[in-house]
Amino acid sequence: MIKITDAVKHLIIINVLFFIATQLYGDQMYQWFALWFPKNENFQIWQIVTHMFMHGGTTHILFNMIGLWMFGSAVERYLDKTQFLFLYFSAGLGAVLFQLGFYYFNFIPAFSELQSSGLAADQITEMLTSNRLIEGVTNAQVTQLRTIAPYFNASMVGASGCIMGVLAAFGVMNPNAELMMIFLPIPIKAKYFIPGIILLDVISAVTGQSFFSPSNTAYMAHVGGALIGFIMMWYWKKNSFNKNRWN
Repeated sequence: MIKITDAVKHLIIINVLFFIATQLYGDQMYQWFALWFPKNENFQIWQIVTHMFMHGGTTHILFNMIGLWMFGSAVERYLDKTQFLFLYFSAGLGAVLFQLGFYYFNFIPAFSELQSSGLAADQITEMLTSNRLIEGVTNAQVTQLRTIAPYFNASMVGASGCIMGVLAAFGVMNPNAELMMIFLPIPIKAKYFIPGIILLDVISAVTGQSFFSPSNTAYMAHVGGALIGFIMMWYWKKNSFNKNRWN
């Protein structure tokens, strides 16, 4: 039995409390605390952090909390509580940066084309918000609106970006540890398993083809979280002799 560490225990408690509140207050919680696209009227600055404690359902939070318990406890024991929390939230912010960057990469060109076609920015925003077309909109403009609507109305929830960072950090600590997926019970060394998962996320983000995750997964958030977790743990591990020298 893996003994749970202090920071991991408190993170799980906060996630569970948010989940209970979500069951009680429903859509209002998602409106307030999920991370919305910054051009959407639902966006608030605190959502950059609060979305990390929100989840879309029982399965979502269950798998994330199991991952946090299994890998987070190992990583926290290797580091310390403060370093672990810094890594955890940094990975979450990296997830935000990558996912919103991916949204903007797809949103801005189509938005610019709509403006070039004669629509004002507030007209575009109003149609995206209300999901109703104004008079005189052409078929080509409708096509562009349909292209950017999923990004404008997207919301992101879950600790997955944080946990991917923790998983990547675990892989740096234990590159030869054997890991398995529930749907693919074959032991694979962490140094191959984790890059493989990240590659699948990149492919899913670009193609829209889901492999082992729901189709509405924020794939680039996984990539961003994992990259930050890897870089931070690689740096700390590489320079650990300096830490030990001064203790």
